[in-house]
Amino acid sequence: MKNVVFYLGMGALFTHELDAMTNHEWRILPLIQVLPDEVGMNVFVVAHVPLFAFLIALTASSNAQIRNTARSLISGFLVLHGVAHAVFMSHPNYEFSSILSNTLIFGSAVLGGLYIFLNAQSRSKLK
Repeated sequence: MKNVVFYLGMGALFTHELDAMTNHEWRILPLIQVLPDEVGMNVFVVAHVPLFAFLIALTASSNAQIRNTARSLISGFLVLHGVAHAVFMSHPNYEFSSILSNTLIFGSAVLGGLYIFLNAQSRSKLK
């Protein structure tokens, strides 16, 4: 069950990044918001290629310790990512107002938190 929760959370994050393109997320990110719009968009898109490849490689590692640590860290990121979006809602360039956008953002945060809970629960059963 916890693996399904993790994969749904990661899937929601990846899908959110598709949605982020239509909502011009690069315009609110501190490091790239100062770039011209087209350059910022291209940097945002291209940066996701190695990022996603790295995340997929870690979460699919044959080394159980690396895989489990990566899944826990990514799940923590999902929670923090939701908090970051809540903080940035007042930014003048924040465009994530649709039900779809908010479901992807905050749904992935809930799934990340649920994975952390389920993982802690399964570890306590092993003791």
